[in-house]
Amino acid sequence: MKWISAHERELIPASHEDAASPGVLKRVLAQRSEFQEGHVQMLNWAVLPGLSSFQPHYHEDMQEVFLVVHGLVEMRVAGEVRQMQPGDAVLVDPHEVHVMRNLQESQAEYIVFGISSGRGGRTINVRGDEPC
Repeated sequence: MKWISAHERELIPASHEDAASPGVLKRVLAQRSEFQEGHVQMLNWAVLPGLSSFQPHYHEDMQEVFLVVHGLVEMRVAGEVRQMQPGDAVLVDPHEVHVMRNLQESQAEYIVFGISSGRGGRTINVRGDEPC
């Protein structure tokens, strides 16, 4: 996994901009070398209701990228736990058990996309009593 805090990344001019007077600035959250080879499997805008969580699971051949856009969540990936707020992201590699829990009563929102290696891998749910 790779944890990313947008708040710790510097704003820089986009590559197509005049560096002296940029029209748009960007924070580089991840670069091509950090993603597995494959094809985009999905791009979702997801809503996590207040104080709820999704089922612990892993993917056999898909890397997932989660980007929090609203709320405060706790993300557990391969036994490591972090609180995430808007602008924070995490890259979850295949076979890493992960679960997200909303820490607030209001809904949290996040964007998630998956990159599949195209090997026909499955999503495997993990029982709640097994370590994540």
